[in-house]
Amino acid sequence: MSDGVRRIVAFLAALGVFSLDRWTKWIVETHFGANDFSATKTVIPGFFNIVRSRNPGVAFGIFAENSSQSRTPVLIGLSILAVLLLAGMLWRIDRLDSPSSTGLALIFGGAMGNVFDRVRMGSVTDFLDFYAGTWHWYTFNVADASICTGAGLLILSMVLSQGRTPGKDRPGKDREARA
Repeated sequence: MSDGVRRIVAFLAALGVFSLDRWTKWIVETHFGANDFSATKTVIPGFFNIVRSRNPGVAFGIFAENSSQSRTPVLIGLSILAVLLLAGMLWRIDRLDSPSSTGLALIFGGAMGNVFDRVRMGSVTDFLDFYAGTWHWYTFNVADASICTGAGLLILSMVLSQGRTPGKDRPGKDREARA
């Protein structure tokens, strides 16, 4: 597959993640009402609920308790920088193996979904609530799951590339000849 086609596929995958994230958040936001943050829809009793929550911080609620007026603009600025960096990395797809390009596409799409929320509302809508007994994992959304999956693929790519000859990470692609 040519680099141009790989680039288009990666950006379409990111757009798909962004669209799925926006659609699922829209469903939750419209079915739970504008300010209904206490309702819970049990999906699998004792294991999984759909809830509606707002996270003004970042992953795992970090900075959520910070009430500084600059928190939201700083997080938006840093998030936009991260999205631009990811777009640049994805654009240079010729330097990436398949797991890395897929991972970056997932991270890029998820980051765009969360940036969209943060710009629109100053916080991110989370709704997936997994738990066992009284122990609940942090509530998250499709964008968060995509970011974590993408990060896992990047780690997998790094682990699999140990011992691989540089420039030989993409079958049929002689990168050393272009250098």
